[in-house]
Amino acid sequence: MNRTGTAVWSGGLKDGKGSLSTESKTLSETPYSFTARFKEGGGTNPEELIAAAHAGCFTMDLSGRLGAAGVIPDEIRTMATLTMEKTDKGFSITGIHLDVSARIPGCDSNTFETAVKQAKEGCPVSRLLDADISVDARLNQE
Repeated sequence: MNRTGTAVWSGGLKDGKGSLSTESKTLSETPYSFTARFKEGGGTNPEELIAAAHAGCFTMDLSGRLGAAGVIPDEIRTMATLTMEKTDKGFSITGIHLDVSARIPGCDSNTFETAVKQAKEGCPVSRLLDADISVDARLNQE
């Protein structure tokens, strides 16, 4: 399976601008810029998209593992907070924190915690990243 994304950039680093598009057209010439990446500018940035991709990947993986354990979630909500810092190698993604809240009727805490740990280690985006990944997960059994 292959997926594609396209970036177009015009101009210099700080005064230029670009756009991002995806094969699915979910992003279609979506603006991105230096200010959107390093300051408070309009548009998106690569790190925000990585955080969203990680949240999505982890959440789907967790749902699959819970289903395999015989419980189906009503809802799993994950927020990924990506940390980028300047290191001796330049700017690097040094960590991602996943904050997870799940509503899963009939799920015991052991099943949930096991699935969370496996999803953290097993989702393809987690395996791609060379970063410290942490998770806070809360189970609501209502």
